[in-house]
Amino acid sequence: MNVIFLAIILIAFFTSAYHQLTWIPSVSDDIAPMQALTTALIEASKSSVELAIGLVGVMAFFLGLMKVAEAGGLLQIIARLLRPLMVRLFPEVPEDHPAMGAMIMNMSANALGLGNAATPFGIRAMQELDKLNPVKGTASNAMVLFLAINTSSVTLLPTGIIALRASAGSADPAGIIPTTLFATLCSTTAAILAAKFYQRFFKIDAQNASDINPQDQDGTHHEVAEALPEAASVAYPAWASYLSLLCIVGFVPLAIIYGRSIGPWIIPVFVVSLLSFGAYQGVRIYEVFVEGAKDGFNVAIKIIPYLIAILVAIAMFRESGAMQIMITAVGSATSLVGFPAEALPMALLRPLSGSGAYGVVAATLQDPAIGPDSYVGYLVSTLQGSTETTFYVLAVYFGAVQIRNVRHALAAGLTADLVGIIAATAACYYLYA
Repeated sequence: MNVIFLAIILIAFFTSAYHQLTWIPSVSDDIAPMQALTTALIEASKSSVELAIGLVGVMAFFLGLMKVAEAGGLLQIIARLLRPLMVRLFPEVPEDHPAMGAMIMNMSANALGLGNAATPFGIRAMQELDKLNPVKGTASNAMVLFLAINTSSVTLLPTGIIALRASAGSADPAGIIPTTLFATLCSTTAAILAAKFYQRFFKIDAQNASDINPQDQDGTHHEVAEALPEAASVAYPAWASYLSLLCIVGFVPLAIIYGRSIGPWIIPVFVVSLLSFGAYQGVRIYEVFVEGAKDGFNVAIKIIPYLIAILVAIAMFRESGAMQIMITAVGSATSLVGFPAEALPMALLRPLSGSGAYGVVAATLQDPAIGPDSYVGYLVSTLQGSTETTFYVLAVYFGAVQIRNVRHALAAGLTADLVGIIAATAACYYLYA
């Protein structure tokens, strides 16, 4: 992100410098290019803080709801549903091994948009998978598949981007739920198929294989398993898992076809459902909601520096004319497939930097010429909610277990990203173009 941030600033500066040196005032009140760049910088700094303040309330509300759902055991219910599917996807991981439980909890948290909870489970899963890894320092097939799924995991509720759209004045902040669900289902399917396919071309050197701890191999090593919720080690019947998956898949075409009719109902029904679920489970919903809202407040405050940095850089990039040059050069090609050039910075930055992509989508939604409820607004919102920061995830998870040879993990992750972008474009084009 350091390189990207500096590159955007430098390109904006030198583009404006060129315009300044070749500038000939046509009227007395013309603004010099460098002065316009300075004004854009200052205004973007102010607006980024205003955006973050507007985000505080919405973020606090949604994270309060998610805290109620988490306290009521919704995370464990999803984990139980996922377990029969996970056993088939990861046949090399013993069913009762701690790695299986950690992976299930990680994916359950991702499905609910609980990124802060998903990361610790993900790192724990990598540590447990490394105990089964025959070649230390080289990613195993299970590690690669887990990372590929993690970078494209199905998102049932993209709470963060819904909150951002609401703070940007969207009349339909939850309108991205059907498009996000469709895109993540496609990208997750692509991630699984790509990981299984690419592993044929990235063989593991068996001569360098080290012996696996027998305790780990038979799944009796429980050093970390004790910290996992009990629900992660049990499962619902397989038919319940497949029925749930079928319902999710079946909901996608209905949501896309009737998206405009369903959209206004999503948030109210979601609020009532989660609070009712928490009350049914015996959760003290008011106290738990307030506790979760505090976390939302802290999250919104913490992202202010990131928003300032990227929004200022993008504002300079736009004001200098460099963005228009890029859009003009690329737009003619991408528009042929329904992908507007205005969304290109988001598509390119999302796999590289989460904070950078968040700043880009925030700037796009705040742009008066675009707005949150335009086709571009829906598209960048869907990209933010349905794709992951692939390079960051690989760096954090593999770094936690000192994996140097990632094999086909990056190829599988980027393949999933590409499929996710295509699917998001198709869904948004059908509903909102």
